[in-house]
Amino acid sequence: MHTQPVVDEVRKLVLDTYPDGRPKRELYAGDLILEITNTQTGASTRADAGGTTMIDYHADGSMTWYAVGPVMAGFRAGGGTLPRGLYILDGVYTLDIAADGYKTVDMIQGSTRDLCADVA
Repeated sequence: MHTQPVVDEVRKLVLDTYPDGRPKRELYAGDLILEITNTQTGASTRADAGGTTMIDYHADGSMTWYAVGPVMAGFRAGGGTLPRGLYILDGVYTLDIAADGYKTVDMIQGSTRDLCADVA
């Protein structure tokens, strides 16, 4: 899989920092359209990933995403609450990413789109 932005107008705002200057909370918003291509077959699709996300970076290396709208997230085999793949998460949800990379999606209302299936 190869992913390339077609439109990237995402802006980042640092809302809070740790004493050493590392970000503690950031906000991301703006248009983001991605071209996703299966490098083996050449099949491709476009996806809107331009949601609004506030990310809390925790001291232990984990993070929590509070999102509204579409965001792209990849999952490795056994690495989260969704099967291995590349997804557009859309709606109102949180994404907890543990320090070891394990991802937990808590979908309040919304949907998931399996981009790998779209370009199989």
